[in-house]
Formats: sequence, structure tokens, C-alpha cells
Amino acid sequence: MIRIFCRLIAQGIRDLFMAPLAQLATLSAVILVAFLAGLFLMALTTLDHQLSMVRGETAFQVYWQSGADMNQVRDQWENYQHLPGFKQARTFTPEEALAELGLRLGRSHGNLENGFPFLAGQSPLPATALLTFAPQDRDLERWINDITVFLSAQPGVERVVTTPLHDELGRAWRKVSRYVMWPSVAFLTLVLGLVVGTTVRLSLSNRASEIEILQLAGAHNWYIRTPLVVSGAALGFLGSLIAVLLLFLVYWQIRDALNFPPLLMEIRFLSLRFLLLLVC
Repeated sequence: MIRIFCRLIAQGIRDLFMAPLAQLATLSAVILVAFLAGLFLMALTTLDHQLSMVRGETAFQVYWQSGADMNQVRDQWENYQHLPGFKQARTFTPEEALAELGLRLGRSHGNLENGFPFLAGQSPLPATALLTFAPQDRDLERWINDITVFLSAQPGVERVVTTPLHDELGRAWRKVSRYVMWPSVAFLTLVLGLVVGTTVRLSLSNRASEIEILQLAGAHNWYIRTPLVVSGAALGFLGSLIAVLLLFLVYWQIRDALNFPPLLMEIRFLSLRFLLLLVC
């Protein structure tokens, strides 16, 4: 019995090489559906991570006047670390800001001399700082206003931009994420299973005559279905695996596409449970 079952599994694997054009078309359909599903899951994972990680943080983008004394600006950067609720800071001198701009424009990996040789030593961009705070004050609006007034009053500061909506959006998302995230994943899994199952089933329709002959010969249903199930499962697994590899290549190319001020959004790849869900 076990020998017969193993032979049927081997037959199902060999069936993958029958009608190669039909099998290739089916494989392409499975790859496309799984890739689109993975892309949607990756976007949903990125959104959930980005909004969930805020946890009450508020960001301030500070711009200094062009030509401000950098020694004075650096002293201010050091003093900001002692402000209440301070969490982290990303600072850019005019040269660093220009180099970062060159990097975003694809110019010599941010090298100032090679990217903008005509601006070397005379960057037109101001010094910039992105300050992140985790306020503990209950009156958030008053706290934001106090910090904004303090930062704006610093010597050489031209303007201050705050992002309180980011925090409000994060709190709202954390309240509704469980009602959005998992129902979306469940629905997507159902659609993915139905589409892939239907696609594989249609690819086996050309074997209807063979199945009918086996039934007339008195073959049991398990004897007929085992090779079909094995070939269909192998085709779905292979297509999903290729889709995951393509998805990783796309992620590797766009992982830092939104990681710039003021967004600073890190694109996330699928977690292990989502990968298993997509492949299996």
C-alpha cells in the first residue's frame, strides 16, 4: 500500500512535465496572484509597523537660516538632548543636507564633490534637525506649543514644523488595527486560496478523459486524485516560492524609498508567519 502511494506521488511530480505550455501558464498565474497578495501584505505590514511604533511621539523639523554659525548650531543640537521627552535627533549640516539630496537624486552615493561639484563649499541648503520627542504631558497641544516657541526662539532658527497629526493618526490606528489588519489578511488568504485552487483545477481539465477512463476501469477515487493533488500542490508551492523571491527583490530595491525627512518610513518585509501563509 505504501509502495503504491509513493508511486502515485512520483506520478504526480512527473505530471508537472506533461503539457509544458499549460503548466507554464498556470505557474505564471499562480506567481502573479501570490506576488500581488504579498505586495498588499507588505504594504499593510509597513503601515501597521509605522503607525504602531509612534507610541505618542511627536516630531519637530527645525530649519536654520542660510549661513548660520555652525558652531552655534552644533551647541544647540547638544542642548536639545536635555529637553524633557527628548528621544532622538537626526541632524544635517548644509553640506550633509546637500549630500543627502544628491543621494536621493542618485548622484554618486551622496558624494558632494562628485554629485554637485559646482556647489562644493557653498551649499545653499540650511542646517536642519529632525527632533523626536515622547511627551508625557497630558495637555499635548500646550506642550507642542511650548516646544515650538522654544525652538523658534533659538538664535539662527528660521522656522519650525511640527507633526502632531502623526501622533493622533498613530493612536487612532492602534485602536482599530485589530479590526482592519486580521480581517484583511483572512480575506486575502481566502481569495488567494480560491484563485490558486481554481487556476490549478482548470489546468487539470485537459485530463478529464484520462480520469474518466480510470473510473470506468474501477479505480478508487484516492488512486485517481492523489497524483492530481500532488501535482497541483507542487505547482502552487513552486509558484508561491517564486513570488516570494520576486517580492524580496522588489523590497530590496525600494526598502529606503520613503526613508527621508519628514516621512522617515521604513518599508517592512513580510514576517515569517505571513511568508508561511503565502507559501503554504
